Amino acid sequence: MMTMSMHATHTRPACIGGSALRGKLLAARPVQAQRARIARRVEAAASKNVLLIGGTRFIGVFLARQLIEQGHSVTLLTRGKKDVTFQIPDDSDSSYAKFKDSVKHIKADRTDEGAVKSALEGKNFDVIYDINGREAADAKPFLAAAPGIEQYIFCSSAGVYLKNDQMPHREEDATDPKSRHKGKLDTEKLLSDSGISWTSIRPVYIYGAGNYNPIEEHFFHRIKAGRPIVVPGSGQQVTQLGHVKDLASAFVAVLGNSKAHNQIYNISGERYVTFDGIVKACAQAAGAKEPELVHFNPKSVDTGGKKAFPLRDQHFFTSIDKAIADLDWRPEFSLLDGLKDSYSKDFSRGTFRKEADFSVDDLVLSKV
Repeated sequence: MMTMSMHATHTRPACIGGSALRGKLLAARPVQAQRARIARRVEAAASKNVLLIGGTRFIGVFLARQLIEQGHSVTLLTRGKKDVTFQIPDDSDSSYAKFKDSVKHIKADRTDEGAVKSALEGKNFDVIYDINGREAADAKPFLAAAPGIEQYIFCSSAGVYLKNDQMPHREEDATDPKSRHKGKLDTEKLLSDSGISWTSIRPVYIYGAGNYNPIEEHFFHRIKAGRPIVVPGSGQQVTQLGHVKDLASAFVAVLGNSKAHNQIYNISGERYVTFDGIVKACAQAAGAKEPELVHFNPKSVDTGGKKAFPLRDQHFFTSIDKAIADLDWRPEFSLLDGLKDSYSKDFSRGTFRKEADFSVDDLVLSKV
């Protein structure tokens, strides 16, 4: 991403990007602030008939619930390979009952244009949330089948940005046409050329209960086992994580928002964090002692293509100032509070996506 030297001139390497006082104020921000913002959004946006493509894996699980809580009609379009409704730790029995009674479902393969056209015929959706689209071709059937929609809201990725010596990435920064997320860029262009109102959200790293990308899970496994944790380079690489519920609330905040018309927003946590800081925060969230950190040179160890660390070995973080200014939104979770939420509602209950595999760690440790 860039070459950037960061020296540890402070005593708290876990997070950077603000004063200690500001951090305390952010951590103490009352839940009432979020409720007030939600109330204002409900007043500003009439109930919409929403089609959410996906909704049963991670982001959409939380987004669908927030939309229904705010009075919108929500239909999930999936291939039907997974139950559409299932109770998550955030659900009370009553809130889950409401969700189960409210959410609707359409079974269709989004890559089958004929199936999509047939499934949407006569439905008259106001808004489409495209959470799992990867290529522009994935969006075309929906644009063709629902030409009269008021807004198309797309989940893109901050991974589309071109390497830059100036950070954080901002929405106007150059993008990389050779990025592995090129399909996201192509979709944004398709939406821009379509003539409809659209909004694109570019998350950085997402975490939270149910995360299918083993970010915090990677560290929780090793912390539980009492193992040293291998970290590439100096461990002072700077990155950014955003809680899935904060991401979901940002998706809600763009709905019917005139400021979000044909706009792109970076969405993530409010502060930046070093690689070493993430490990330490995960240990704190798990109520465990700080693990031993073993730094290594990734170029000196052949891991056979397997990851020794779950994040890309580079500085990677964005500005979320535009979203805060336009959307009456800001993250409610500090990194530590978000990791505690994830740990208590997922890993500590014995649920995780992958079994622990320390073979790559052992390989690295044998070379250090």
